[in-house]
Amino acid sequence: MFARLFRKDPVKAAGERLYDSVLAAARQPSLYGPAGAPDTVDGRFDMIVIHAVLLMRRLRAGGKTGQAASQALFDRMFDDMDAALREMGTGDLKVGRKIREMGEAFYGRAKAYDAALDAGDEAGLADILARNALDAHGEGDPAAAGRALARYMIDCDACLARQDPEQLAQGMEPPAYAPAP
Repeated sequence: MFARLFRKDPVKAAGERLYDSVLAAARQPSLYGPAGAPDTVDGRFDMIVIHAVLLMRRLRAGGKTGQAASQALFDRMFDDMDAALREMGTGDLKVGRKIREMGEAFYGRAKAYDAALDAGDEAGLADILARNALDAHGEGDPAAAGRALARYMIDCDACLARQDPEQLAQGMEPPAYAPAP
């Protein structure tokens, strides 16, 4: 009887595994530095968003199961963001506002990235990335880094497209992303 009460929701468990894979991909050192994103809280947020958006694109192809896994991934990501803000000392009264701002940033970026990827617009994607993820970097060439990151995203999208979205939705196989630039 008690086992039933403490059994883990399989969709939530899949969301956790998927989020772990997003974090692993977003933490690749080659994504950061003068030729990539800044190694800051904002830069890391942008790399997490990029990988989550790519994975969620593929999960949506998995029907209701994929949509549920995508939502579980999103929920887990923002639970982690909430915990990270609190760990960094953000006051309880400000956390909600910061999470809302991060959610708006996520949805804005997701919409822009999806549109550029759907249109096959590598140059447009590079411009979006240079503006959103790389503009405040202060090092290197944001336009060149944007082009490299756009190519990386397109390669990752192609790698994920070769994976079964229903298996991804179950969290049974870790998503494969392209090697970082």
